[in-house]
Amino acid sequence: MVPTSNPDSSDNLTVSNNDSEVVVPLYVEEASVSKRQVETGRVRVSTITQQYEQIIEEALAREEVQIERKAVNKQIDSMPSVREDGDTTIIPVVEEVLVVERRLMLKEEIHIKRVHGTEQFQQRVLLRKQEAVVERVRAAASNPSAGSIPDAIPQPQNKKEI
Repeated sequence: MVPTSNPDSSDNLTVSNNDSEVVVPLYVEEASVSKRQVETGRVRVSTITQQYEQIIEEALAREEVQIERKAVNKQIDSMPSVREDGDTTIIPVVEEVLVVERRLMLKEEIHIKRVHGTEQFQQRVLLRKQEAVVERVRAAASNPSAGSIPDAIPQPQNKKEI
């Protein structure tokens, strides 16, 4: 704020007293306001990458097969095809048996059954995370009247990990 004084000629007081005239000037002060930028400090932001170990647990689907051979020993007229009975696939095994005549004999069937299940699986994996560190840096000593600024923004002592 810069005070200025200007005489205001229209508000002058003139007094006549027996040939002597007294002029009293009146002054008015005006305020002038201006702004300027002052660097009071700087901020530095950096990131920190940390690694931590975490156990992940997930249900994994698996499928196994059980093979069972069943003896049939039954005479047949034609070649049977592969068939399915629910979760079981049946594959016929045929053998030619030499007799006075040739006949197809169903020797055995192979039953392949699908068994479904789940199991719990755990594995340790290494994950990373980043933190932002904000630090306030003092400005140059060009303006000591700018006020005091803390050296750095206080950081929490106990860091919480996820």
